Amino acid sequence: MFCFGIEHEVAFLNDQGKFADFHNTKFADFQQIVDKLPIYPTDYPQLRVGDAGIKKKRWYIEGFERFSDSEEVIDCVAKGIEIRTTIHSTIQGAIDELTASFVLLSDVAANFGLSPVLASFNPYTCVFKPQPPLNDFEIRQLQAYPDEQTAHIYMVSYGPDLNISMANLSTERLIDIGKKLTYYSPYIIPFSYSSPFYNGGLWAGLSVRTFIRTGKRSATLVFVETAEELIKSVPSLTKIARIPSEVGRIEFKACDSCDNFAIYAGLLALLKGLVLDETLPGRAIIPDANLHQISAKYGFENEDIFLNSTKILQVAEIALKDDPDLEFLTPLKVILSEKKTKSHELIKLFQNLGSIEATLKKTYIAGVRTQESGIRS
Repeated sequence: MFCFGIEHEVAFLNDQGKFADFHNTKFADFQQIVDKLPIYPTDYPQLRVGDAGIKKKRWYIEGFERFSDSEEVIDCVAKGIEIRTTIHSTIQGAIDELTASFVLLSDVAANFGLSPVLASFNPYTCVFKPQPPLNDFEIRQLQAYPDEQTAHIYMVSYGPDLNISMANLSTERLIDIGKKLTYYSPYIIPFSYSSPFYNGGLWAGLSVRTFIRTGKRSATLVFVETAEELIKSVPSLTKIARIPSEVGRIEFKACDSCDNFAIYAGLLALLKGLVLDETLPGRAIIPDANLHQISAKYGFENEDIFLNSTKILQVAEIALKDDPDLEFLTPLKVILSEKKTKSHELIKLFQNLGSIEATLKKTYIAGVRTQESGIRS
């Protein structure tokens, strides 16, 4: 009835212990890692390869493609490596594959002096400026696709796409769910907050990624089959599927990255509950930027955010009823009861250690390796 997938962007520290981004890391530095990772022929055709041929595996380099004065790709400015899972009929299946892929990536990256760290926004660089400046062809390309004009944001931010689809939904119902998730996004995303750093120091809030990107980038993206089904909006709510397996996919894009994948499981279960729910009335074609910014600054300390996050969690619980996926909501309940996000933990670590790099080195250590041992046992 349901299908799930996760796309998870990974940032790194280099062998000098510095944050690895487009200032100090080339495409080839990341590509040598990807080259050593396996290819699974059975993944296709459900995984999209793309025109540039960069996305050949479950791991690929996330970045900004540069073109000559024609359609020829001549470079890709790299920001990190993305892991994508294949399509799974269970949340646990998607989490298990993501965990295994992450552990494999970490082990291979270590051979090249790179170690994964949790970052949802570049802690040092606030904006991406293409060098050399865009040529006429590139400018025309960007003007044709409004969402692509936000490269200055996505090249400094990291986050997951949480993918969910349900069999036999009409396009109308699919788009309605997209509007619903867009409306309730400010109350879904605080569970994931992990970007308290900005411009080399602490930001005055919990998710600078959310604060900067919302309203300019989609919170939810719904993949439809034909151009006639598209709804015109900036940022986009709908997009034409590029391969058949994308038709009917709902991509929730507003969360920060998590280094404990159990939170992704909880968020997918929450999304599933919200898809099944028929009681919540809120709908929006574009994200409410102001509400997202309040959420980004204060999280669950804001009464409106806390009450509505509590409400949607309860609604999802009711909608899931006896579904075994109900148990995945437990980590979210803990976060809500304590009103503490990953950002709170990172802020505290930074205040004790006095260094962003030293703080980032403490991420991923517990969450993913614990899950890996669970898979192997």
